[in-house]
Amino acid sequence: MAHGPLPLEEVWRRLSERGDPSPELRSVAEAALERNARVPTILDLRGLSDVTDFFLIATGDSDTHARAISENILDRTREDGFRPVGVEGLNAGRWVLMDYVGLIVHVFLGEVREFYRLERLWGDAPLFELE
Repeated sequence: MAHGPLPLEEVWRRLSERGDPSPELRSVAEAALERNARVPTILDLRGLSDVTDFFLIATGDSDTHARAISENILDRTREDGFRPVGVEGLNAGRWVLMDYVGLIVHVFLGEVREFYRLERLWGDAPLFELE
């Protein structure tokens, strides 16, 4: 179910109603917002995916912006004691994927995000756009 953009605290409250969201998710969301990620969106995949519980999807205005968002996420999660098991695409910055097991982060350029449309692919998942 889609909502208009919501503050992180409200999204966190709504996610918590379905069970405890992963602590990595909050770190990642805050880090993406700090670097002015465009249309940061959380998909709650609990009960829908055997691979992960959450996606955080964000857009950068350029490959440099996408890398800056991604590097801030990596720095922030490292500071908070979380490390991804894999990172792909950081050098190119067109689609950066960071796998935290229970959370997969996708940072796209706009046209790449539009092409893959992960939100549509996972259309049954509760979706929360952050403001």
